[in-house]
Amino acid sequence: MLNTYKDRGIIKWAAFDALNGFNSMLKEMQYRLKKIEKPILSNDALEMLNRKLNEALHNHLEVAITYFKDGYSKVTYGKIKKVDYIYKFVILSTLEKISASDILNIDLL
Repeated sequence: MLNTYKDRGIIKWAAFDALNGFNSMLKEMQYRLKKIEKPILSNDALEMLNRKLNEALHNHLEVAITYFKDGYSKVTYGKIKKVDYIYKFVILSTLEKISASDILNIDLL
């Protein structure tokens, strides 16, 4: 005799999905709980960031910039197109604007 058992998989948990907004509330809660405080960089780290930024700008090097946004650290890649010293923004070749105060690390590629 063949075993005719067929697992319902995720369907057996569909009862939780019946509550309106339960999944979206759960995802929002997880998003909030994983947030971190913005790290404070030392003067030495800021000086190193400035040197790497200038080197990448003048030598047209590709960089990986780690920056802080909305409680999370994120990474973006590109070449530095312009540094706006007045408004303190770094503009990448992908036209992405990153505030200089949010930058945590710059890796030269």
